[in-house]
Amino acid sequence: MFSRTQFSGPARQRGAIGLIGALALGTAVLCTLVVVDSGRLYLDQRVLQRVADNAALEAVARGGNCQAGLSAAAFARESATRNGFAVGDDRPLIATCGSLQTGADNLRTFSPNASQASAIRVVVSERVPTSIALGVTNLFSDIPLSTDTRLSAMAVAAAPTPSVAQLSIRSTLLTVDTAESNLLNAVASGLLGGNVSLSAAGWNGLLQSNINLLKYLDQLAINLNVTAGDYNQLVATDATVSQLIQAAATVVQANGATADVQANGVTADVLTALASLQLAATGSNPVKLGDILQLQTGTVSTGLDASVQLFQLMQAFVELASSKSAVAATLPISALGLADVTTKIKVIEPPRLSAIGDPELAKASPRGPDQIYVRTAQVRVLVSVNLPVLSSVSGLSNAVLGLVGTLTPTVNSLLSLNLVDTINSLSCLLGAGCQQLSPQLLPSPQIDIVLEAGGAESYVTDYSCPVSGSGTKSLTAHTSTSLANLKVGQIDDPASAFSLSASPSVKPLPLVDLGVWTCHKILGIGSCGPARTAYAAGGLAIMTSTSVVPSTQDLVFSSNTAPFPIPANVKLEPSFQTVQPTTNVVASLASTLAGISLITYKPLGGNPLGSVVMGVAGLISDVSTILTPLITGLLSPLLDPLLNKLLTSLGIDLMNVEVGANLTCGQTGRAYLVL
Repeated sequence: MFSRTQFSGPARQRGAIGLIGALALGTAVLCTLVVVDSGRLYLDQRVLQRVADNAALEAVARGGNCQAGLSAAAFARESATRNGFAVGDDRPLIATCGSLQTGADNLRTFSPNASQASAIRVVVSERVPTSIALGVTNLFSDIPLSTDTRLSAMAVAAAPTPSVAQLSIRSTLLTVDTAESNLLNAVASGLLGGNVSLSAAGWNGLLQSNINLLKYLDQLAINLNVTAGDYNQLVATDATVSQLIQAAATVVQANGATADVQANGVTADVLTALASLQLAATGSNPVKLGDILQLQTGTVSTGLDASVQLFQLMQAFVELASSKSAVAATLPISALGLADVTTKIKVIEPPRLSAIGDPELAKASPRGPDQIYVRTAQVRVLVSVNLPVLSSVSGLSNAVLGLVGTLTPTVNSLLSLNLVDTINSLSCLLGAGCQQLSPQLLPSPQIDIVLEAGGAESYVTDYSCPVSGSGTKSLTAHTSTSLANLKVGQIDDPASAFSLSASPSVKPLPLVDLGVWTCHKILGIGSCGPARTAYAAGGLAIMTSTSVVPSTQDLVFSSNTAPFPIPANVKLEPSFQTVQPTTNVVASLASTLAGISLITYKPLGGNPLGSVVMGVAGLISDVSTILTPLITGLLSPLLDPLLNKLLTSLGIDLMNVEVGANLTCGQTGRAYLVL
């Protein structure tokens, strides 16, 4: 056995320091190689990163894009060349256009999209010599490693985020009861062309639900095979109303009653309601989402991250379908509770329920291509009242019989007198033309009422954002309200009432028409006609055409102007203001119907019966006092259901409209690096 002392003496430890020194020197050389190699690669990478940063910044600062014309890639190459990076096959530079997306984790990512240029990504790479350490390794390796190493650098630059403003418009419908549900079903069925049967719970579920606009647009892009993120192309793409509703149902089903759909536990009712509307819209014509949702060109995705009420969205889809249809919807009699009355309705112009864009561009030209403009729908309603209904009005039958009984002997005596005169006339004996009175009492079968209404419109005219933390945040929306036209009379062709190119033409409704036949008789034998000249000997008719002039006002949403609300940031619930019309529309139109004036026709010049018919002027005056109150009494009650029920169900409330505003102030300065 060896003792411990055999290894502990000085002689046994001779040379240990040399061995340790050799190991230490080798370690130092290796560390030096690592430091030199890593430092050189770090400096090369840093230079490459600086090239990518500058190239991306210049591409954004010079307004580059990936469309024809301004080229982001060309601007990036010019910058790289100036910084000593010669672009070539071994030193490629790739510029990609797109936008920034913020995920649920609040981290930004770059989303490529050739149609957008709110952010530009530049990637540069080059090959550099492999490190010395790797060369030494190759001396002892059977499989040599590459002598070159590829370095790559990426930079994403973006322009300062612009301010984003959003306007929305709505009526103040808060809840739906059973009666309103029946009316909504009838209106939706007529406008969509299919059967809609929703319960009050279904309609209320839509009223209580909000849908995230950005997620809805992304889902619709998938359904329509449109490039993700190209929202301007999306709103200009043809789609069916059924596809628009399906996208909403998919978002509701995917998110439930979470942050995107605040349904308060009625998600099942909402999905049932959407399914019913989608089925009813199966046969509707193609439409464009841009007709009800306005996006400025180049609107950033952050501006679309907002909520829209689901009921308003579905209401807009229904009205959009009607505006593209060639026919008007006929509502069932029970819908408005009006007996023996036919009601037809057509949306002339669909609503624009939301508009998003840069307020700076909108301020420069409030009604130009970059306007931020919203409106409620413009609809035209034709109500035809059958005159036989007049017979059921208390006292009218006796009055009409008495009127006819009084008028007939007078007319007969006039005709007899006229006949004696004509018999004695040589011209009539020779077969020349003579005239014969042809009175008609209430010849028209119906009275037509045409109501054209569009509740309100609003657009951005001014805004301000705080600078350096101080100042006022405000948004001004110029708003017009209470636009309505009312016409009462007679329409020969009901289809003309819904012409998109012209306002409907209404002619007077005859009450008493003392027309004249041109007769050819010899000794009383012959014929009269076929031409009859209406009102040739006078008569009475009614016709009304009136307009309620819009009232205008500027709604100011400001952080320092009490009591006006502060415009909330986009994505938050809008700050709403109620529009107060200066004209009482309901009272104005109701008084118009209650005070219908008569049109009196005098005998035509030269009419030989004129002097004779003038003798019944007192009788014509009696007709006006009898018929006018009865007709106006019948028409006036029609206005209540038209204004208070039908228009409200279409989102057109002539007395109660709210405009909502959102404003997110953007960044100042020049292009900056984001990734």
